[in-house]
Amino acid sequence: MHEKTASVGIVPDGALPRAAPADERLGFVLVALSAIFWSFGGAIARFIDAGDSWTVVFWRSVFAAAFLLGFMFWRDGVAGTIALFRRMGVPGVAVAFCFATASTSFVVALAYTTVANIVLMQAGVPLLAALMGWILFRERVSLATWAAIGAVIVGVAIMVSDSFNGEVSPIGDGLALLIAVAFSTATVITRRFAHVRMTPATCLGTLIAASFAATQASAFAVSAPDMAWLFAFGALNLGLGLALFATGARLIPAAFAALLGTLETVLGPIWVWLIHAETPSARTIAGGAVIFIALLAHIGLEFRRQSRPVRPGVTGMPSPN
Repeated sequence: MHEKTASVGIVPDGALPRAAPADERLGFVLVALSAIFWSFGGAIARFIDAGDSWTVVFWRSVFAAAFLLGFMFWRDGVAGTIALFRRMGVPGVAVAFCFATASTSFVVALAYTTVANIVLMQAGVPLLAALMGWILFRERVSLATWAAIGAVIVGVAIMVSDSFNGEVSPIGDGLALLIAVAFSTATVITRRFAHVRMTPATCLGTLIAASFAATQASAFAVSAPDMAWLFAFGALNLGLGLALFATGARLIPAAFAALLGTLETVLGPIWVWLIHAETPSARTIAGGAVIFIALLAHIGLEFRRQSRPVRPGVTGMPSPN
């Protein structure tokens, strides 16, 4: 995710009619927990000493895929899981490749830039998706959304400007932007093809990422502490976070899920700062603040527009990074 999947706009499995109040409260808790689990991705990654990023991508993806397959077998049974994969079609495979690109880029980008830079740039994914939808399909974009898109572009420009003066590697900024573009593409695809489901698509994405990383990794052996952190990075941060989101987002309106997803954007840089003393640059904070404010304004307008929607659950995924 950050590379979170939650800010991405992927449709959760089996959107339902409006949930009962008790179920809705459970949905709030589950989505909030998913954002909290995703927010620890950068902090966990900083504990891993494996020198090769591709080794990290491989093991993280393997553990995430194993967790997600186990979750689907438990929830849907073997036959139901196979049916979910079959129903994805070409759009589902496209979303899987987007997720594989984003999750791989997240791990590699951590070697070149700060967690804050990556997470804050991903906050603009819903607005970048709106821009892509207008370019590709001429989807209607309101004046307020255009203003928010403009603010995101300004915020990204401020953050990327660090790479012009040598403060931050342009590779890190480029990968952070690639993550946002990949998630935005996944959002647009799932808007056009409502049958695409999050869990099987992202599970396939982890398998694609693991397969590619296996061809690039210099070695697969890691220390016991690193293997424990890789398990947490893959199964808990990515896999469990996604399972919580896929379950909870079906029970609450889209705007609420999107708002809860911003917890990852806020908490991710804080954990890394508190645990690893990684301080973002002034331009990262300034640009990220512009993006985050634009996102909150956009979500606020969605609250007013959707105010009690009949069909909950179509929302953005916070970057399972």
